[in-house]
Formats: sequence, structure tokens, C-alpha cells
Amino acid sequence: MAVLGPLAGTPRVPYEQAMTTIGLIGAGRIGSQVARLSIANGYDVVISNSRGPETLAALVAELGPKARAATAAEAAKAGDLVVVTIPLKAYRTVPVEPLVGKTVLDTNNYYPQRDGHIPELDREEITSSELLQKHLPKSKVVKAFNHIQAAHLTTHAQLKGTENRRALVIAGDDRDAKGVVTKLLDQFGFDTVDAGSLKDSWRIQPNTPGYGPRRNAQELRQDLESAKRPSPQS
Repeated sequence: MAVLGPLAGTPRVPYEQAMTTIGLIGAGRIGSQVARLSIANGYDVVISNSRGPETLAALVAELGPKARAATAAEAAKAGDLVVVTIPLKAYRTVPVEPLVGKTVLDTNNYYPQRDGHIPELDREEITSSELLQKHLPKSKVVKAFNHIQAAHLTTHAQLKGTENRRALVIAGDDRDAKGVVTKLLDQFGFDTVDAGSLKDSWRIQPNTPGYGPRRNAQELRQDLESAKRPSPQS
């Protein structure tokens, strides 16, 4: 079974949307891997972190001429689709105005030992993605990439139709935005399982069956159905 990734010839499938640039707010393990997948599939990438564009010189050099470093606000403005991949505790630093009307892909998870305790999450009144959506009321937030190890983004990608292809979960409140993300994940090499609304995204939080292991679409649907809402990690 051929596993595809940027170094193994990830297929460049023509994209139906008028989307040429992916902005990234965050350049850590997940962010840098999404950047690699984006470049491998023909997108321009504008990537940012909290330390300043100059600290991303090595990553941008690796990614090549279709990538550039910027501030978070610049990445938000430049991206046709924008990925937020920063620690949840920093969600209020995500620029609001440049993301109005845009699809925003949220990779975050809530880890109290890292993020500090967020009362409404501890009380399970809201999910972490709903928290970001409240911060970005005029954006279309879609949960994705939160339950896969970063390294597997570029080693588990497979051609559409491959038997036992890995699936990833999405969740969101905007149907069209979820359609855009589904097409993007397919292009990146993954099937998609829709968990429902952002309110339902707890089904793929840490400590649920689907969080972490490699699953095809059927297995992942079973994991979502069997999930019980966990208490946040202490």
C-alpha cells in the first residue's frame, strides 16, 4: 500500500475552489506539517508564530519559494483559508478582523496542564472550538487535525480510493466551510468523517476512542458513536 507525503509525491489534485493561499497562525509541529502538505499540493503558504517572522527563516527556506513568513495578522489577511494551530490559552491573540467571512481551521485541544483552567471548558458548557468561534463570530470555524500525531500528517496520506485509507474528523456549524475542508483533506490524502456541529466536537477530544490511533472512516465513525464526554485532563 503506497503511503504518500510531500517527500513521496503527494498527488496534486486540481482544486475546485478559488483558493490559492493557506495562512497559518502557529508554526509548531502541526502547523509546520500542514505547511508542508500545502506546499506539496501547490498552495502558497503564509506562516506565522508568536516570536516573529525572522524566527521562521529555516522553515521557510525548507518550504521553498511558495512560502513566506509573516505576522499573525498578515497570515490571517493573506490566507484564503486560515489554520489556527496555537496553544488554546492563546486563542484571544488570534486576529479577528482579517478573518471575517473566512473558513478557519482549528487544530486546538484543551490541556489544562498547559493552558491553565478555563472555567467554561471545565464545566463542559462549551467546547474548545466553540470558544474560538465565539472569539471569531464572523468567521466559519471548522475543527480538524486535532487527533493525529503531527508526523503522521505527511506519512499516513494516501490516494483517494486506497483501501483502509486513514480518516480524519471534522466538525463545524457551516456546511459550506465543512465542504471546503473535506475537499482539502481529500487532496492532502485523507478521508473525512463529519462529527456534526462544533458543539459535537467533544467526541474527538483527548481521552476519547478516536483521539490518536489510526482509523479508517468506518472505524472512526464507530469511535465517535462510542465516545463518552471525558473530563478535561488535569
